[in-house]
Amino acid sequence: MVLKTFGWSFAVTALGLVAAILYGGWTAFGVVAILSVLEISLSFDNAVVNAGILKKMNAFWQKIFLTIGILIAVFGMRLVFPVVIVAISAQLGPIEAVDLALTDKDQYQQYVTDAHPSIAAFGGMFLLMIFLDFIFEDRDIKWLGWLERPLAKLGKVDMLSVCIALIILLISSMTFGANAHQHGGTHADKAETVLLSGVMGLITYMIVGGLSGYFEDKLEEEEEREHEAEEKAAREGKPKSAVKLAGKAAFFMFLYLEVLDASFSFDGVIGAFAITNDIVLMALGLGIGAMYVRSLTVYLVREGTLDDYVYLEHGAHYAIGALALVLLVTIQYEINEFITGLIGVVLIGASFWSSVRRNRAIAAAEGKAGSDEKTEVSSGV
Repeated sequence: MVLKTFGWSFAVTALGLVAAILYGGWTAFGVVAILSVLEISLSFDNAVVNAGILKKMNAFWQKIFLTIGILIAVFGMRLVFPVVIVAISAQLGPIEAVDLALTDKDQYQQYVTDAHPSIAAFGGMFLLMIFLDFIFEDRDIKWLGWLERPLAKLGKVDMLSVCIALIILLISSMTFGANAHQHGGTHADKAETVLLSGVMGLITYMIVGGLSGYFEDKLEEEEEREHEAEEKAAREGKPKSAVKLAGKAAFFMFLYLEVLDASFSFDGVIGAFAITNDIVLMALGLGIGAMYVRSLTVYLVREGTLDDYVYLEHGAHYAIGALALVLLVTIQYEINEFITGLIGVVLIGASFWSSVRRNRAIAAAEGKAGSDEKTEVSSGV
């Protein structure tokens, strides 16, 4: 099962590391290996959240996610995206931007650094909305009940998550602008850029997420009809088959997944410049990491891990919230990528351990109940 799921990732790793050696020797090999680990550590929460969405989709769209989706993730976000950012921020043509990335790496890195505030605002707001919508929803299973119960009650207020996100964005842009004025007037325009980019991130979330939810809701009637068919099949001894998203609903859910992956990749792409400014090595390292994230997503779906460890999804969303705030803070201040990755790992690790403890408690309770039942039957006889 592991080889089947991670086979392509292993193959891409081997090819990527060989390509790195041919391109720049053993030094390049080391850089690519470090970038791969960086991407995996920063994106583990991405895999957990993706799995929660992917399990709703049918087999065809899961394959699309693994094939076309990985092309978008590797080549689009890890290779093309940094070049596009430079082309837009420096007002260069695509060819000029590519030439700059290959011939003047220091200047290329500077352009990407200059564009960081708008990137962080867009990605930060998109991820923040995912987190807020999660914690304001009333769920049957709660991880941190003392926190999630009152937040679920607050979530009954319409558009609360949007209001909070806009307030946080406004504070971020005003704080950035105030600090920028202290260092000169040229950064004042970037405060407006942060505000605009953040609003664009919010709009993107609402459009893509809204369309996904709309078409998912349209399938509810069909699911109800098929539910009767499933019950009939169960009575006849035939296996049940859960209704999976297909058609327009699956397409917009796929689109939502790609935008989500793009938002998660922002910190990885920006963080990669702390290690190298060579776009080729960056694409190789982050591309290998992206493959493992994709494979891990599919593994979680096929193994039913999210159903077995029910708090994992909670931990991943708390990690998303932390990452969103980190991105917004990095508009003005630099934060080490190790800290960002460590926060996600700690939160997901804690949610996993809580899930294990919950499963043990349930098993112990069931075992005790079964033992008591046997004792009663024995005494009755």
